[in-house]
Amino acid sequence: MPKETWIIASVLTVLLLLGLLGLASWEKKQEVEKIRAELTEAQAAAAKAQAEAAELKEKVAEGQTRIRDLQKEKDTAVQTHQSLEDEMRAALESKDVTISQLQGKLTVNILDHVLFDSGEADLKPAGAAVLRKVAAVLAAHPSLKVHVIGHTDNVPIRAAARNRFPSNWELSTARATAAVRFLTEAAGVDPRRLGAVGYGEFRPVADNATPEGRARNRRIAITILSEELAGADTAPAAAPKSPASRTAPAASTNAVAEPPAGATPSEGTTPAAK
Repeated sequence: MPKETWIIASVLTVLLLLGLLGLASWEKKQEVEKIRAELTEAQAAAAKAQAEAAELKEKVAEGQTRIRDLQKEKDTAVQTHQSLEDEMRAALESKDVTISQLQGKLTVNILDHVLFDSGEADLKPAGAAVLRKVAAVLAAHPSLKVHVIGHTDNVPIRAAARNRFPSNWELSTARATAAVRFLTEAAGVDPRRLGAVGYGEFRPVADNATPEGRARNRRIAITILSEELAGADTAPAAAPKSPASRTAPAASTNAVAEPPAGATPSEGTTPAAK
């Protein structure tokens, strides 16, 4: 083989080897860069997952704290409710005034003859004394709302009184409103805490066919509610400036004569009057 040919072949071989080495190096570099990119992406994903895990852990901790707070609030509410019930029983419970629990509500049931004369809505001295005791207990629990609910039996209003009370609705509502007015004007209860409702004869707790049953159906029920149960309509924003401004409690207590609602007892299980 001529020397020139051998030199050319050697040079070509070297160039080919260098080319192959360069190609291999370039491919290796691309592979390294790809691996680096994948590593960077994996690190970013790991950092994101770690941040999400930390956020989730924080939310779990917040949830556990909220659960503990809610349990404390529940325990406090139960203790308050039990304390209120005990105070009411100690101050009021008798053969004419009974205390009952129904659906989370505490109800003081008062026989009608304690508060009013037959067919009347003027509060008697004995009734005023009972309501003063109620107000004294309520003073220790200022966040609780109160609904005063009037009930009657199904005996129609006597003819002589129909110019004032056309039906049992008007009588029951007038009695509830009279109790509310006393609690605000004479006993100092904040009128924003109170509501007056009359159900007439339409929420009986006993059979009106007997004198005993009618006596049980004639009643005033004072139902004590928590802030949540009372609803937003019982908590107006503006407070009265002074006791002297409490001259029209009906405007702040929602006195309502409600239509028939069947015969489902919902105000307790004690007697009341007409």
